[in-house]
Amino acid sequence: MFKKSYLFGCAVLCFPLLAQAWWNDDWNSRRQVAVDASATGADIQETLAEVPVLVRLHAGNFGYFAELAENGRDLRALKDDQNPLAYQVEQVDALSEIGLVWVKLPQVRGGVATDDFWLYYGNANAADGSDGKGLYDLAQGLVYHFNAADTLPQDATAYASHASDSKASIQAAGWIGAAAQFTGSGPITVNPLPQLAFAADKGWTFSAWLKIDQANPAATLLSAQAPGFDLRLNLQGNTLTAVAGNASTPAASLTLGKWQHISLVLRPENLAAYTGVKAAQNPASYAPPQILELYLDGVSVGTVKTQLSAGQPAIRLGDNYQGWLDEVQIAATARSADWLKFAYRSQSPDFAVLSHGQDESNSSGDGGHFMVIVQNVTVDGWVVIGLTLIMLIVAVIVMVSKTLVINRIGKDNRAFLDQYRRLDPNSLGSLDQDETAEEQELGESDLLTALVGKHDHFQSSVLYHLYHTAIQELNKLQGNADQVVTREAWDYLRVKLDSQIVHEGQRLNRHMVLLTIAIAGGPFLGLLGTVVGVMITFAAIAASGDVNINSIAPGIAAALLATVAGLAVAIPALFAYNYLLTQIKDITASMRVFADEFLAILSMRAARQAAGN
Repeated sequence: MFKKSYLFGCAVLCFPLLAQAWWNDDWNSRRQVAVDASATGADIQETLAEVPVLVRLHAGNFGYFAELAENGRDLRALKDDQNPLAYQVEQVDALSEIGLVWVKLPQVRGGVATDDFWLYYGNANAADGSDGKGLYDLAQGLVYHFNAADTLPQDATAYASHASDSKASIQAAGWIGAAAQFTGSGPITVNPLPQLAFAADKGWTFSAWLKIDQANPAATLLSAQAPGFDLRLNLQGNTLTAVAGNASTPAASLTLGKWQHISLVLRPENLAAYTGVKAAQNPASYAPPQILELYLDGVSVGTVKTQLSAGQPAIRLGDNYQGWLDEVQIAATARSADWLKFAYRSQSPDFAVLSHGQDESNSSGDGGHFMVIVQNVTVDGWVVIGLTLIMLIVAVIVMVSKTLVINRIGKDNRAFLDQYRRLDPNSLGSLDQDETAEEQELGESDLLTALVGKHDHFQSSVLYHLYHTAIQELNKLQGNADQVVTREAWDYLRVKLDSQIVHEGQRLNRHMVLLTIAIAGGPFLGLLGTVVGVMITFAAIAASGDVNINSIAPGIAAALLATVAGLAVAIPALFAYNYLLTQIKDITASMRVFADEFLAILSMRAARQAAGN
């Protein structure tokens, strides 16, 4: 009862602070989304401007699909919690709990992991704010997300570069929502358009996700043809080659059955020299030498020098091709290497470019903290000191309990890893053990498990929880965790491990918000006590007319004591919060490393089994 009441009290104190920063009270919920461009995320150095980013929502990172309006029409994206961002909802399926939302970020700073934006949701009466036309910069001339309801692929940009004909079928289950499936019967064609033209001083970029399940005899993924302009992307077997006129890049190998990101960039070799020639000679048909570069999964795999003339090419996608294409994009500019790497990594679930904060709920400021302030204006600073004392007790409880839990987790993690690393790869399930009813009951509380629970089988180890989840799921899928993992089971297991990591992260971060409340609220409560104390002191002086040190000292002392009390709450809470947050990040990183290692062992075992057959 005490725990519930003090949580409610702290929430009441916090609500006015949230209400002040809330973008629009018609929206009930929000969450912060961090963008990591450092080495742990997108791994880029260049600062990108006007870049679209894909936000993948699923049951593992978003548990509020039931709160969304139909088709996610109430979603809103904001920068700095106040500046609306252009966005497009490609798909929101509340039944399968899948959401795909594109958000245009005004800037992504290279090497920085602290850029962020906010997603608001929870307004059943909201109009649909999704609009892809404002999502892309002026150079982006074509974007095909593909929609199963469309006969011809429809362009998502404001240019409306829709396909003129298509022999491909659009299937609902692609890489990012729906995708185009080609059977060799014909391509997708796009008529020549000004927004898709190649200009010598700007360059040209093509990118897409593709998957081939079998080797292609001879196919052309991209053909861009105009007088003096011949650009192709050829597929022979499972090797990819970019061709410009008579020049071609080295072949790059594709992996069968895997979605991969491909990009083709045509950029001037020396733009400064070209600009000088134009200014001096003004030749109407002069085209500078260009560099044609092929990228695979965000990495350059081949370049070649060529020389093509400017023009508006006719586009053909998938001549004689047997496979899949998704997220086809053409830009009338040469995208940088970091732009392409960011596109690949941010659209792939294998990289932690985006991280989701905890969901926050809006609450009206009609009462709560504001009413507490109003009711205590006429009393002295000791009431405020009493409130800060309660806040300090709450903060100490959180600090001590979190420290005990984290220390116990670290100890059990080390004990589990010590035995796990001795396992034979062919008997991975030998450490798994079903939980007793008592352990399951204690498992609801990390603190009780750490203090009075058994630790004979790594009960507090988050790594063991991942291991237990994986083994149990493998047993359900295959009947035996030590069998070779099928592709379907592999994909399912990856999702379950990701979900478990998110769940464990949420448990580790539980109640950390109470420390932030203490950090922010303690000094303000102290300031309130100071102001009230000073007001009472001068009111007493005015009433008595006795201006001397004895009449002033008690009120001033009470006011200063209130300030000290507020700082006494905030200072230890600040140090503890930063320490605990660092420990939680380390534990989360170790979970991700363990999950990758576990999946790698399964992959190695499957490879050995295949080699043995």
